[in-house]
Amino acid sequence: MAASAWAYTLIPAGAAIAGAAVAVNTRPGPNLISAIQHFAAGVVFAAAAGEILPDVMHRSSPLATVIGGAIGVGVMLLVKQLENWAKGPVGLLAAIGIDILIDGLVLGIGFAAGPKVGLLLTIALTIEVLFLGLTVANELGDSVRSRARIVAITAALTLLLPIGALLGTPIASLPDPILTGFFAFGLIALLYLVTEELLVEAHETPDRPWVTAMFFAGFLILLLLEEAIG
Repeated sequence: MAASAWAYTLIPAGAAIAGAAVAVNTRPGPNLISAIQHFAAGVVFAAAAGEILPDVMHRSSPLATVIGGAIGVGVMLLVKQLENWAKGPVGLLAAIGIDILIDGLVLGIGFAAGPKVGLLLTIALTIEVLFLGLTVANELGDSVRSRARIVAITAALTLLLPIGALLGTPIASLPDPILTGFFAFGLIALLYLVTEELLVEAHETPDRPWVTAMFFAGFLILLLLEEAIG
């Protein structure tokens, strides 16, 4: 299972690198970026609500759920504080690196829940990490003149994905209450990603109906994929 999770991280990693390569040549407009953020938020929300949440509820370990969820809230608030402290390109890269590491960890936790959960999370996080690649390229474009260097920096950051996944996959062998706590942590991390990052940044651009609709398009598409996979 660890090998599977590691291999699947190559998909979002490739998306991030592709996003950076596109952004260094043609900067996407604010409406397109906002649409991608809305779409990614819908996909990630569907993955959290449709896969991780039912798994947590069916395990019937309320204490483990509370502890894991509380740790998740604490960690994500700490990440938020670090992002607020981050200044300049180095601070930005550090904040994005933490996000990518947590994404990899959540993906590993997803594969611990089962191959189907891991696959759907891979799809969801691929779109989210694609946006991170666009962000890195846009932010570094003013301070780093070499396009190849910007793409190389993005590729280096994506190495944190398999590291996070490898940290998360051994969770499958842990006792059930601890496993439930980790699932609760992963659930909180995904919900934080949607509500406090993707949608907050997306709303910095004035909303248009078609842009807002992208959230629900992403949500419905992942639901359809879940039904298709069975």
